Amino acid sequence: MRFITRKDIFQQLKNDLIGKDAYRGVTLTYSWMANQFGHFSLGFIPTFILYTFLSSRTELSRPEIWAPVIIWGCWILFELYNFLGPLLFNVNAKKKNLQQQGYIFHPEWGNITFDTLTDLCFFGLGAFACSLLCAYSLPAMVTFLMLCVMAIYPSYYWYSTKMHLQNAGYPFQLRLSQWKFKIGEDHKAVITDFVKTPQSGKHLLLFGSKGSGKTSLSVAIATELSIKNNRCSYVTATKLLSMFFERAERVAISPGSWAWHDSSLLIIDDINPGGLIKKDILRAPLFYELLDNPEYGPFNKEYLKKMNTIWVMGNEESTGQQEERWEHLFKQIGIADSNVLRVNLDHSLR
Repeated sequence: MRFITRKDIFQQLKNDLIGKDAYRGVTLTYSWMANQFGHFSLGFIPTFILYTFLSSRTELSRPEIWAPVIIWGCWILFELYNFLGPLLFNVNAKKKNLQQQGYIFHPEWGNITFDTLTDLCFFGLGAFACSLLCAYSLPAMVTFLMLCVMAIYPSYYWYSTKMHLQNAGYPFQLRLSQWKFKIGEDHKAVITDFVKTPQSGKHLLLFGSKGSGKTSLSVAIATELSIKNNRCSYVTATKLLSMFFERAERVAISPGSWAWHDSSLLIIDDINPGGLIKKDILRAPLFYELLDNPEYGPFNKEYLKKMNTIWVMGNEESTGQQEERWEHLFKQIGIADSNVLRVNLDHSLR
């Protein structure tokens, strides 16, 4: 089922364009539009300055063509350096400092390339729009129209992607390549596989004490999947417990929003603090009791079982009896042990 439709996109666009941001707050979609308007302006304003100089101070013919071409060319060179610099320069320094400063999880270069090309498209739109206003020319018009057509799909993709990100309800923004905590190679492989080849019904348990990076890792994983237009949701454990007693089909946070049980990936954060606090504050029996309430119990278990879930836990070691352990809860829900993945960030600190 497609939750973000064209109608939702137009409604979000209307919300972003009408009204004052001081009153309604700034959304990710609004920020994206403002960013692209900035790129348009950085093409438009320098082109106007250069055209004025070329037409009044030089004998150069067709300044309305040369001005946008020069400015756009400069931005292309800048973005090439900005994009290729980390890959082509200082290779030896990168290898030397790989363990201290290198990426733990490598960036999605394909996604970054697409973002760079989108920016260049808006740089060019600004440059050639200015050219047409200064002096009409057929080549500038053809180039401008081509760029307009080329900008349609990237605009649709990035705007709808920002809607997926803001509807997920993340507490902060973080890409997986920005995550800089310590993690073992075996656990890193589990995370990479979880992101690259997502399968329904996988449950990832993130153990670790305060400051180990488990919440930020869960958000980073989900962000990568949101950018692929998966429906992800972030909730704390206590908030989810109250949601077990309702069956909202849609939520009115913003256009295209979804309820927790419609998510393809659910993050359950702050289940237990971990670290020096050895005892579980939220125990598995209480969680299951509220999950399996008389009115919505079968519905809750059905959806929780089949969706991908990240459980942000505390300590892995439990002093409770078997029936108090979270593994026992998963069996009660009907989750096979083969679908339960475990990553302990505290082990990476030892």
